[in-house]
Formats: sequence, structure tokens, C-alpha cells
Amino acid sequence: MRSTPAPFARRRGRRVALATTGLAAALALTATACGPNDDKAGDRSDAAASQGADNSGAASGGSDSKLPDDLADKLKKHGIDPDKWKNGAWKNWDKDDWLRESKDFVNPVIAGLWKPERMREAKDPDKTIAAKDAAADQGATDPEPTPVPAKAEKTPYHENAAPVGKIFFDSPEGSMVCSGTVVKDPRNPGRSNLVWTAGHCVHAGRNGGWYRNIAFVPSYNDLGKSEAELGRATSQEMAPYGQYWADWVSTSNEWINEGGPTGGAGATHDYAVMHVKPEQGGKSLEETVGNALDVDFSAPATRSVGSMGAWGYPAAPPFNGLIMHKCVDRPGRLSLSPSLPTMYRIGCTMTGGSSGGGWFRAVGGKTKLVSNTSIGPAENTWLAGPQLGEGAERVYDMMSKKYGSQ
Repeated sequence: MRSTPAPFARRRGRRVALATTGLAAALALTATACGPNDDKAGDRSDAAASQGADNSGAASGGSDSKLPDDLADKLKKHGIDPDKWKNGAWKNWDKDDWLRESKDFVNPVIAGLWKPERMREAKDPDKTIAAKDAAADQGATDPEPTPVPAKAEKTPYHENAAPVGKIFFDSPEGSMVCSGTVVKDPRNPGRSNLVWTAGHCVHAGRNGGWYRNIAFVPSYNDLGKSEAELGRATSQEMAPYGQYWADWVSTSNEWINEGGPTGGAGATHDYAVMHVKPEQGGKSLEETVGNALDVDFSAPATRSVGSMGAWGYPAAPPFNGLIMHKCVDRPGRLSLSPSLPTMYRIGCTMTGGSSGGGWFRAVGGKTKLVSNTSIGPAENTWLAGPQLGEGAERVYDMMSKKYGSQ
């Protein structure tokens, strides 16, 4: 399987400006919509995030030296036979074998594992979208927003949307899906291999460890075909740009230590950056898809933001995970606790599977990633995402500095 169909790559290069302009236009549609007033929640949450990062530092899937050249040796250090791992030993989720610490991340490529049928059967991580922890009105929280019906994105996605895709991974509960976004690598302009997603899409939090077989598929089902049409789909139809396996992952220590099935205190730092490589070899992810987004770490106060849009692949009913959807709304505030950073919240009916999908806003005519989907209520009426301040920027900068060129 080729990592990139040539026609897609050529057309994509000409369409980057169109996709970005269209996205900015979509965000501008609700710029004048009525929304709650704000105060200095953005400033307080950014300070809290910075303090948390200063105390713990970024949690990354590896040592501080460099990307390991031999994952087999790394597996052996944990008492894992590489051949047995690839032949199914990865399915052993015994507590002692579920690698948890930041330095323990391993994700060897198992070629051909994510076949079209297996991708279609992967489920949404619904336990992470039922935000029971957010039921109480604590701290600086605005009134619950009016639900915004999720709209299907125009096809082909590579011409009409940000560089969003699906993330596949295996957990003790089975094969799961999330969403992610290709973001720029400041130290490798035009050649980024970085993907932004949620922490809960790569690590189970305080009661678990790193998920396995994590792979990113940009522009999944690019033509938006129905389930019936995809009954005999080829890998190229499902993954037009190929599959990209995470060989390094970084998330926050707050998520690793405090994250839970319904978000928990780690939800306010529920973000992650993956460094990926093509399963079959080839050019960088950004060169292949033709686009990548800047990340906005200014954590703007909600009163200064006209609108934000969330993109992703919702997989729980009434959705089936095959179609990219979006919601655009003016953000409000959600506080899980006065001691935690305030989160952004928008009205949206997307369900599980949209987790990790990017939230975007237009800044000076450019579309930038400003958050990602983290939690939402069981009724699927809104979504909340973390403010990306200095702590998130440290995670991103570390990934660029130490692993971006790999």
C-alpha cells in the first residue's frame, strides 16, 4: 500500500489555501452570536497550568535522550519478547505488564494490523465522554450552552477541512477510536510528523497505562462514503494517505496521575502530542497530506473569542464513526473545581470518537488549533476542552525539539 496516492497529494498542495479559508469562514459564521460574559478565568487557568507544568514537567513516552533506534531492545528491557508481542502478546493487559510511566511508552509497528474491517469495528471510548465530574456548577462556570447540531463536513475532506483524521488504538476493552489533527513542527517547517489529540486517547490515566497499537489515519474515509458503500472498501479508500504509527507520545503528568474514566481532575490537562511515522515508509506526514496547523497557546479568555469550532469523527449513536463532523459555537467557561484551570465549553451533539479532535479559531485570517475535545455529558449536548497554556506548550516544544527530526 502506498502511503500517499499521487493524485491526492498533488491536488492537496493546490487546495491548502482553500481549505484554510473555508475553515475560517465557517468559524466566522457565529462570531457575533450571543454568549456569556467572561472575567479573568483565562488568566487564572493559564497560571494554574503553568504551575502544574513547573511542578511535574512534561510527561513523555520515553527518556530525555533521543527516540530509541531499536524498539525491540526497549521491549526486551520490560521482559517482552518482540516476536510474541507482534503475534498477539500485546493483548495481555495484566497490571504488571501494562506499561504506565512516561518513560515506558512502546508502540512497535505491526504491519497490516489496522485492516479496513478492524478500523470499522473499533468503538468509541464512551467512558471518557460521560463527564459526571462536571455535573456540579463549580467555580467560574457559565450557563450550559444550547446544543449545536453536529454537521457533516464537506467532501473530500482534504479539500474542505483542517488536516483532521482518526486515531486507532487498543485498550483492555477492545479496539478504540479517537480523533486528531496534524500540527506544525516549528523546528521542521513543512515536514511535521506531529499529531495533536487528547491525553485519554493515548493513556488510561491514574488507574492504567499507555494504550497500544496507536495509529493515525489522516482524512479517514476522505470521500465520506456510507457504511454500505464501504462494505468492501480497500485500505486506500479508508486511509487515502496511509497509516501513521506513533513512535513517541507525550502527555501531561496531570493526566497520567489524575485522569479517570470520566475525565477526573486530569481533564483540564487532557492533551497529548504524538510523533508518528508511516507504516510503509515515505515522506513526512505534513508533506504527504499537504497541510498542518499552528497551535495557539495564548489560552485566550472566552470573552475575546467570537467562535470556536470542534472537528472530529463521532462514533457513538446516532453516528457511526465513518463521517467527519463539526460544531461551531461561541465558547463559555466550565470549571471542575476552583483549584483547577477553567475549560472551554461549546454546544455540540458530537459523541464519543470525537475525543481528541481539534478545536480551531481564526486568528488574523489563519486557522489555529486552540484546544481539543476532552469531556462532555452523557446526553451529548456540549463538549469541553482544555485551555492550552504554558504547560501544553512545554509538551509540544519538547516533542519538536527532541523528536521532531526523527
